[in-house]
Amino acid sequence: MKKSISVLLSVILLFGCASFAYADESADTFNSFGAYKHVFIIGVDGCGAAWEKVDSPNFDRIFADNAYRYNAHTEYITVSAQNWGSILTGVAYDVHKFDNGWCENNERDSSSGNNTVFYYARNQFPDAELVSFNNWSAINHGIIENDLNVNKINRGTDPLVVQSIVNYLNSGNEPTLMFVQLDSVDHAAHTYGGFSDQYYKAAEKADGYLGKIYDAVATNGLMKDSLFIVVADHGETVDGHGGQTVEESSAVLGVAGDSVNKMLLSEDVKTRDVASIVLYSLGIEQPEHMTSVLPEGLFGEKSEKTVEPYKTGLLDGLLDSISSFFLNIVVFFYSIFD
Repeated sequence: MKKSISVLLSVILLFGCASFAYADESADTFNSFGAYKHVFIIGVDGCGAAWEKVDSPNFDRIFADNAYRYNAHTEYITVSAQNWGSILTGVAYDVHKFDNGWCENNERDSSSGNNTVFYYARNQFPDAELVSFNNWSAINHGIIENDLNVNKINRGTDPLVVQSIVNYLNSGNEPTLMFVQLDSVDHAAHTYGGFSDQYYKAAEKADGYLGKIYDAVATNGLMKDSLFIVVADHGETVDGHGGQTVEESSAVLGVAGDSVNKMLLSEDVKTRDVASIVLYSLGIEQPEHMTSVLPEGLFGEKSEKTVEPYKTGLLDGLLDSISSFFLNIVVFFYSIFD
């Protein structure tokens, strides 16, 4: 009799454990793979690990309870097209073979191979709003495919890029996937050098742009269902970039969302891993040819984390309002002649 009871208890325990295991697996699947309706990728050209050295209150507030690393690994050649190409396609630069000159002068479509995350998002969500705001137009021209109905918006300065994004979100648009490229940090490095005061000032200013974009997402009610990613393509040296120094090949990478674990991303994380993060969060199976990797431990249970929009002082708010007014005028005339 005791033996029978013992067997019965063992069976019950076995089924109980199996049920808990299944529940945990289901919860993990629900809370991570395909858990997000919107993904925002904010690319800061040339920023490298500069935000570790300067005052960056917006990066700090957004990623303090999320996942980040200041020195994720870039591609071996630290040039923009090679790295933005890898970030968006999830393959190494010697596979996609993009370079700046080619991307500035050539377009490609979805039959070209080594497709971007936009291609997979379009296949998964045929009616989705896909949008790319760029200062450096070569990304829209030669990296993102031209036959996917991606809304490609090019603006010649970072303030114009940011104001266009704010206007776009304030108009009620809810993109499934948005990519942004800001260029002023890289421009400062090319003009004054990568270790110059002007370079670090530009990095601080870019942190302000980051805050404005994030706050536009949050105040329009999108952050609860959004994954927010920040990444740089490369860093800088006093002589520019393109080589393999630590400064050039280190780049910030941050991931924020309500199921993102608070963690320091591992030392081997690469900027091209952004592609895996994007596809996983939208519930898209990663193609076998991609060499990007989903960072281990990135996602956990949903906690509905929120980050309060950055509150500026009265004077800052007034200046922002005046700046926005004039920028809106500039954007209007720019759109007429663009």
